[in-house]
Amino acid sequence: MNALLERYPDEVKAILARYPQEQKRSAVMPLLYLAQRERGVITVKDMAEIGELTGMEITEVGSIVGFYTLYHDSGPRFRVQVCTDLPCALRGADEFLKRLCENIGVRVGEPTADGSLVIEEVTCLAGCHHAPMFQVQGDGEITYHEDQTVESATETIAELRRRAAGGQHE
Repeated sequence: MNALLERYPDEVKAILARYPQEQKRSAVMPLLYLAQRERGVITVKDMAEIGELTGMEITEVGSIVGFYTLYHDSGPRFRVQVCTDLPCALRGADEFLKRLCENIGVRVGEPTADGSLVIEEVTCLAGCHHAPMFQVQGDGEITYHEDQTVESATETIAELRRRAAGGQHE
């Protein structure tokens, strides 16, 4: 039996019902998001099961995971993504990112020692007028944090690390 279908029968059926039978490949992205929701990553087994549900080869599903930045086949539970596009940089995002990484003792793209999160530099989160800002991907959600200071961001990161250590999925 397909474990994704077994874990989320109603959600999988609802996703597949959105598309005509001959277009079920179109369900691949919402199914990937569903698979990633629980653990923050998409496993090879998840890709195979989604391929089975959509009539796609596992390599086709894997190529979608590899292309889109919202899908992850490895890594920590949380991704803190700081926008450093030019408008955000003009509002101090580069310095914010540098100081934030120094504050928690990591480099951009390097997971924390406990493996709970990584800070990534991204381009355009569509909130330039509220920079410095970042989004957090994890636990099946994306949350935005605008008008940040290094101190407020450090508090958010501390909370994410507590959640990861406690195994809490909110």
